[in-house]
Amino acid sequence: MKILVVGGGGREHAIIMKLAESKQVDALFCAPGNGGIAKYAKCFPVKATDIEGIVALAKKLAVDLVFVAPDDPLVMGMTDALQAEGFMTFGPKKNAAILEGSKVFSKELMQKYHIPTAEYMVFQEPEKAQAYLRKKNQYPTVIKADGLALGKGVVIAQNEEEAFAAISSIMEDRIFGESGSQIVIEEFLTGPEVSVLCFTDGKTVKPMISSMDHKRALDGDNGLNTGGMGTVAPNPYYTAEVAQECMDTIFSPTIRAMQTENRPFQGCLYFGLMLTPNGPKVIEYNCRFGDPETQVVLPLLKTDLVQIIMAIWNGTLDQLSIEWKDGCAACVVMASGGYPKKYDTNLPISGLDENGQIDGCFVYHAGTKLENDRFFTSGGRVLGVTATADTLQQALDTTYAGVKEIFFEKAHYRTDIGQRALKA
Repeated sequence: MKILVVGGGGREHAIIMKLAESKQVDALFCAPGNGGIAKYAKCFPVKATDIEGIVALAKKLAVDLVFVAPDDPLVMGMTDALQAEGFMTFGPKKNAAILEGSKVFSKELMQKYHIPTAEYMVFQEPEKAQAYLRKKNQYPTVIKADGLALGKGVVIAQNEEEAFAAISSIMEDRIFGESGSQIVIEEFLTGPEVSVLCFTDGKTVKPMISSMDHKRALDGDNGLNTGGMGTVAPNPYYTAEVAQECMDTIFSPTIRAMQTENRPFQGCLYFGLMLTPNGPKVIEYNCRFGDPETQVVLPLLKTDLVQIIMAIWNGTLDQLSIEWKDGCAACVVMASGGYPKKYDTNLPISGLDENGQIDGCFVYHAGTKLENDRFFTSGGRVLGVTATADTLQQALDTTYAGVKEIFFEKAHYRTDIGQRALKA
């Protein structure tokens, strides 16, 4: 098979490395890709959001499968466009990707089908949102932009001042563009957070190994929300008992709800969960593999990923047994200084050999470019240093040893990834 992967971050690098293991794969392509991905797949400078460009590229390369990895093109309808041209695809259609594309849609779906989530209100006008918060006067509170915002459209406000500032920047300053035309204000949930990615063909849902993301930029879960600063798998709080409860009350009901709404979801559905004192609740849905969760989940996958994709495409996921490796995985994100706000790019990276690997680790490239056989930074999150081992402590030790070998100016990373998991 010839496969084109759409996207250019750490998640896509992890997907390509897993696809490369399959005996069914002859050639891998990526658009736009990045410096690290270029070592394993032929990259083409077509933007992930350029639907016409990707369809044209898929035709030119005569690929057998297009794997649409990021949220934006899925929400924009890239899968629909590719399928209309006869391509086998991985990733939900536009009418199913709305689960991530609109927080308002997903909250209303959960309310309609009694899927446990935080209590919420929707607002189109900043004044009404402020009036509601004044009346409620309950903090912390969560404020979310309705649409896509690179994983940064959520503010946990500790007081009225922070809440009003968030409403103003999202709805009036439009820092996330049209994504801020309406907002969701919801109750702040407490408890351990769990990410569970699931394979689904629209009827059957098969959860992957659970993981624990670290969203805040700074140690101790301080600082701004980011796309993710590191992750570990499996998540120790996600016990077999919790997993069964999630399947019964969240995973299966969500897949059934989408079927009932004539929006069958096929691909990878990400459940961001909070294990509250009142049971598991949904914080958010993502319509694709999470980043950096993919970087710890896929290395632990034993079953051929292409085989799983084919079963999803054919609607036969119920007939496939998906196997996982024993052990743990850890990923530490090395980011540009200043991320998630302003940061410099084009800084040389040292400490990577020509394969982008160091002893005992695999380094997934997120924001890098390759020029004259040298890697340079090209994004906010630059590298995801990852290791698998028998225990989480061993995986973390190896990962951090790997991080210390790599250098670029103003590199920033958290030093406490996995610490909460170790205390569980």
